[in-house]
Amino acid sequence: MNDDINPVQIFDIGFLSAERLWLLLIIPALVAIYLVLQRRRKVFAARLASADMLSSIVPKRSGWRRHATSAVLLLALTTMILGVAEPAREMEVERDRAVVMLAIDVSLSMEANDIPPTRLAAAQQAAIAFVEELPPGLDVGLVSFAETANVRVSPTRDRTQVIRSIQNLQLAPSTAIGEAIFTSLDALLNSPLDETGRIPPATIVLLSDGTTTEGRAESEAIAAANEAEIAVSTISFGTADGMILYDRPETPQVEQLPIDVPVAEENLEAIADQTGGRYFQASSLEELEEVYTDIGSAVGSGTEFTEIAEWFSAAAAVLTLLAAGLSLWWFQRLV
Repeated sequence: MNDDINPVQIFDIGFLSAERLWLLLIIPALVAIYLVLQRRRKVFAARLASADMLSSIVPKRSGWRRHATSAVLLLALTTMILGVAEPAREMEVERDRAVVMLAIDVSLSMEANDIPPTRLAAAQQAAIAFVEELPPGLDVGLVSFAETANVRVSPTRDRTQVIRSIQNLQLAPSTAIGEAIFTSLDALLNSPLDETGRIPPATIVLLSDGTTTEGRAESEAIAAANEAEIAVSTISFGTADGMILYDRPETPQVEQLPIDVPVAEENLEAIADQTGGRYFQASSLEELEEVYTDIGSAVGSGTEFTEIAEWFSAAAAVLTLLAAGLSLWWFQRLV
């Protein structure tokens, strides 16, 4: 079923043909008719018999059985009407088409070896495993970013091409997270349309260890992602003890200068929160692999309304048979 459908919901059940629910008005009408008939039955019996004979003509012990049988029959009719209204529930289904855009930070801080052998090398290893394990129906693309952001691979099902590009990532100065999001959005919005002429479900998975130092602001990128209705899930990768050695070109004879590059978290968490994505923090290769596994499960499936009218039809049939059985058992006749 198309996940764009928004049925009228009652509790956790949606109804695709909610206009048919007006048929439920039949139920209180039948209840009213039943009560009137029961009252007339007692009045009629009272006219034909004395007070002493009334209990034998209309025995109290059979009254609750008659009411119970009628109640089961009315419940069966109610269930049948609900089935006619095409009930549906949100269920998790495996997607046969979706697009995920990987955006990987290649700024110089990713050379820090607090996650051996380096942040970038560990990120490459985990990203390759992520791509290899994605469901076959998903397209995946790659963006790398440092001072600028570049589409390395447009969304494709060619896993080999994406893996090769991940392996060839090279470090560069600065960090342009905002540009990475804009570039990823452009790639997604230009990806092939599905059979309905729409962009398939898409998400951006952005890994970084820092904050924006170049390019458009992260706030602008958040606004663009929200306008496109594409969530950005973020991964802050690194530890507070990250450090790189900086070569000073003006004095090459001097020993390399150590620079602290602690991982940034707040900005990446804000991006995820404000775009409807998920935020993850990973401080080791093992943690990053677990994060990618979690993300892979999420992007490979989704929830959509699935019709469950057959459940209601089956319940209505069982209740009807139960009412008939009770009537035959207690009164030797059908309701």
